[in-house]
Amino acid sequence: MFEWPAFCSVASGNEPLGISLDFATLVGLIAGLGLVGGAIAGGSDPQVFINQASLMIVVGGTLAMILMKFPVTEALNAFRVIKNAFIYHAVSSVEIINQLLEMAMLARKEGVLALESVEPDDDFLRSGVQKVVDGVDTSHIKRALNEELDQMVARHDVGISLFKMGGDVAPAFGMIGTLIGLVQMLSSMEDPAAIGPAMAIALLTTLYGAVLANVFFLPIADKLAFRSEQELFQRRLMIDGILAIGRGETNPHQLKAMLGAKLPPKERDQLES
Repeated sequence: MFEWPAFCSVASGNEPLGISLDFATLVGLIAGLGLVGGAIAGGSDPQVFINQASLMIVVGGTLAMILMKFPVTEALNAFRVIKNAFIYHAVSSVEIINQLLEMAMLARKEGVLALESVEPDDDFLRSGVQKVVDGVDTSHIKRALNEELDQMVARHDVGISLFKMGGDVAPAFGMIGTLIGLVQMLSSMEDPAAIGPAMAIALLTTLYGAVLANVFFLPIADKLAFRSEQELFQRRLMIDGILAIGRGETNPHQLKAMLGAKLPPKERDQLES
C-alpha cells in the first residue's frame, strides 16, 4: 500500500495543497517600515513627513508609468501576484521526487495504467501523468510540458519586470518632485512663508521614492524571481520523472540517482530508499 505525499492523492479523495506564510518576507517588510517609522517618530513631529503633493507625484507618477508600459489587464494581474511573495505552496523538491519514485514503483509493479488512480493536486504534474497513462509518445509529452513551462515563465516575467520597473521609476519621480520643489522654492525666495512648503516637497518626494523602491518594489521583485526559479526547478524535476516513467525507466534506484543528483547533498538524504 503506497502512502502518497501531501500534495498527491488517489482520485477518491484529494487533499488541498499545503499553503505556508513566508515569514521572511513579512518580517522584512515590517522591519524595513518599522526602522523608517522609528527614525521619523524619534525626531520632530511626524506630521512634517506627510505631504500630499509629494505622495501624488511619487505614487501617482509611478502607477502612471506602469500603466504606460503594461496593458491594464497585465498590470492588474501582476499586482495580484504580490501574494506569492508572502504565501507559497509548501511542497519541497524532496516531496516531489519521493512522489515520482512511488509512482515509478507503482508503474513497475502494476503497469502505467495503474497511475490513473493517482491524481496529483498540481495541475502540471497531473497533466504529465495523464499523458503517460494515455500512451502519448514521450517526445510529444516533453514538447507539451516544456511549452507549458515557457508560458509559465513568461507570465512570471511580466510580474517581476513590473515590480522592477516600479523600483526604477519611484526614485526617478522622487527626483522629479525634488526639482519641482526647488524650482518653487527659488521662484518664491522673496516670500519666506512659501520656502518651507516648497522645500518639503523637494525633500519628501526623494524620501518617498527611495522608500517605495527599496522597501516595496525591488524586494517584492526579487522574492517573485526567487519563487519563479524555485517553481521552474521543481517542474523540471517533474518533467524528468514523468519522461523516465513514460520511457519505462521505472527502476526506483536509478530514478532516485538521476533526480537526487539535482538536489543539494543535505536534501538527498531525505529521499526514500
